Amino acid sequence: MVGSWVLSECGLKPVPQIFPRPTRSNLPRPHNAGFPISAAASAGDLQPRSLKIRSWDHPGRRWRLGVSAPLRVAPFSEQEDKNERVMRQAEEIIEGLDEFDPGAPPPFKLSDIRATIPKHCWVKNPWRSMSYVVRDVVVVFALAAGAAYLNNWVVWPLYWAAQGTMFWALFVLGHDCGHGSFSNNPKLNSVVGHLLHSSILVPYHGWRISHRTHHQNHGHVENDESWHPLPEKIFRSLDMVTKTLRFTVPFPMLAYPFYLWGRSPGKTGSHFHPDSDLFMPNERKDVTTSTACWTAMVGLLVGLSFVMGPVQLLKLYGIPYWIFVTWLDFVTYLHHHGHDEKLPWYRGKEWSYLRGGLTTLDRDYGWINNIHHDIGTHVIHHLFPQIPHYHLVEATEAAKPVLGQYYREPKKSGPLPFHLIGALIKSLKKDHYVSDTDDVVYYQTDPQLSCSSGSKN
Repeated sequence: MVGSWVLSECGLKPVPQIFPRPTRSNLPRPHNAGFPISAAASAGDLQPRSLKIRSWDHPGRRWRLGVSAPLRVAPFSEQEDKNERVMRQAEEIIEGLDEFDPGAPPPFKLSDIRATIPKHCWVKNPWRSMSYVVRDVVVVFALAAGAAYLNNWVVWPLYWAAQGTMFWALFVLGHDCGHGSFSNNPKLNSVVGHLLHSSILVPYHGWRISHRTHHQNHGHVENDESWHPLPEKIFRSLDMVTKTLRFTVPFPMLAYPFYLWGRSPGKTGSHFHPDSDLFMPNERKDVTTSTACWTAMVGLLVGLSFVMGPVQLLKLYGIPYWIFVTWLDFVTYLHHHGHDEKLPWYRGKEWSYLRGGLTTLDRDYGWINNIHHDIGTHVIHHLFPQIPHYHLVEATEAAKPVLGQYYREPKKSGPLPFHLIGALIKSLKKDHYVSDTDDVVYYQTDPQLSCSSGSKN
């Protein structure tokens, strides 16, 4: 049974039954009579604050509260509900203070992600794949014929942008052939891949093998093959001209042909030479075949320059080729760099296929998404490169609940992805090198290079 109490000058006394119970209307409510929780509180710190001694005037007497007991003892069930509310609020505060660590091992496995992807997303339809090839090839020849017929300097810049983008689309389809996601037929993949890639001066097998190395080691500082970070020792050994070319727009966006011949700083080998340390002995024949196809395409271009003239060939093929190179470097760089927050890179025992793949980024390219075959859905592609490009969007949506914060939602693009230019420039000004020793590392900034690029550290 709960008794009634009254405040007196001497303390807390029972109220005689002949007196009415004091009400809220004639007693001011003391401040801080609760369980306030600071933003930094932890679960073990949830203790009620001590009530400060309060006093106030009452007609004829001066009342003083010197106890922390409530004026009315709540029933047990009501107090229990209040305690639950307090604990729930505390848990919400603590959860809000718990920052996401992108470098921590994820709480799920690769098989957990795979299980969420619908079975039909793994089906490779060669007819559907070939339909995209036919579509893109028809567009390429139609653009070239239209530009040559009009031969107008108002039209040429539009043609260069459109045709360079279509060359990039051809590369993505050849890229699918290299992954085996084009079809289940290796011979079909090889023939189509050689035709598509040779037409844009890419050695199909040489690139396919090095790109496989990239996927097998994505996110690894030393073993990755595409846009991997430079350890500080190698970075410091570069002269200022090389650093400027590597980190100042537009030079990095023109790097791909040079990479094919010489790879990245700290690595040796050529995509054209069968004895390069990029390749295993049993892959030399494939590399020789691709180099022969590439050489044949160069010979065809030289022949066309005599037929139509070098200037016309430059306008029809040369400039679109460099637009394609820019697209390739732009897209592949931003799939691994340029996030608002730092992305981890790994080495040693900290690296795993899953953790490395989760550091990749999806990007939205607006109208270009369909043209370049949804290559912007890069996270799922990196984890499961066997999925055909026309199922990547659906597979990504299915996997998002499992990926949680490890999936970084891309910023929505307008019709054209101009917003990504800012992300590129910002990253090149800040992402220069990583530690030589740590197993979980993040990009660091060279103040000298950053200042020389017009950036403040």
